[in-house]
Amino acid sequence: MKADEVEQLEYRLLLEAIFSRFGYDFREYSEASFLRRLRALIEKMGLASLSLLQHRILHQPEEFASVLGGLTVSTSEMFRDPPVFSALRTQVCPVLRTYPSLNIWHAGCSTGEEVFSLAILLHEEGLLDRATIYATDINKGTLQQAKRGIFRTEQMRQFTENYQRAGGKRSFSEYYHASGGKAAVDPELIRRVVFSEHNLVTDGSFCESHLILCRNVLIYFQRGLQERVLRLLSNSLRSGGYLCLGSKETLQLSTLRATYCDEDAACKIYRKAPSASASRVG
Repeated sequence: MKADEVEQLEYRLLLEAIFSRFGYDFREYSEASFLRRLRALIEKMGLASLSLLQHRILHQPEEFASVLGGLTVSTSEMFRDPPVFSALRTQVCPVLRTYPSLNIWHAGCSTGEEVFSLAILLHEEGLLDRATIYATDINKGTLQQAKRGIFRTEQMRQFTENYQRAGGKRSFSEYYHASGGKAAVDPELIRRVVFSEHNLVTDGSFCESHLILCRNVLIYFQRGLQERVLRLLSNSLRSGGYLCLGSKETLQLSTLRATYCDEDAACKIYRKAPSASASRVG
């Protein structure tokens, strides 16, 4: 067997072992990107092969949490892709304003930067007090970090620039308190957020939402899994609700495409077509 063939076998066996032992199903993740993460992880851990990683987590299962963190944590920024948040402000918020209460689901929230960005936006549009933001992720450690709402002060410069480009209405410094090299998000922004562990691959619909953000998550999935997750999101989205995907993600090839119209094609914001019995708002 050639070295690459051995690695492929190790890769498949590792994913089966993770699913059987820990219940996390990575078998339909994009192989190229996931294998790159695994290679980086075993190098960082000083292991020579994927087989040794499999042996480590099966015989020392307490180490799986840190392994999961290395496989699932992604980098993010507050108000990442400012035009998206600008479009949410100008095109989506006016419709959300017509509802007495709002359910918003941020799927794959990572360390919380975009969750707090959304909370700031809703606050400035007078919608935060009527909204519940459900922020979910597969990684418990990541969720704990997001709940703390603490970031490095050196990140605030980029966050401030993004906020301004996204149409922010106030001074961004009003939304955090800096001390000792750390910046803590204003607790008022956190009080409307419910953090919860949720696995898009194996878990069911989360809630009936007016808006769902699932940005830069689908790119890590194979085509079939992308379709299943899109159906899960669609089942969790109320008629007339909005779905916001990442810049490299699309509904174009999905069997669900006909059930959505483009709210802002460039920003990947789609609106689920209202049912025949529902009145269109906005």
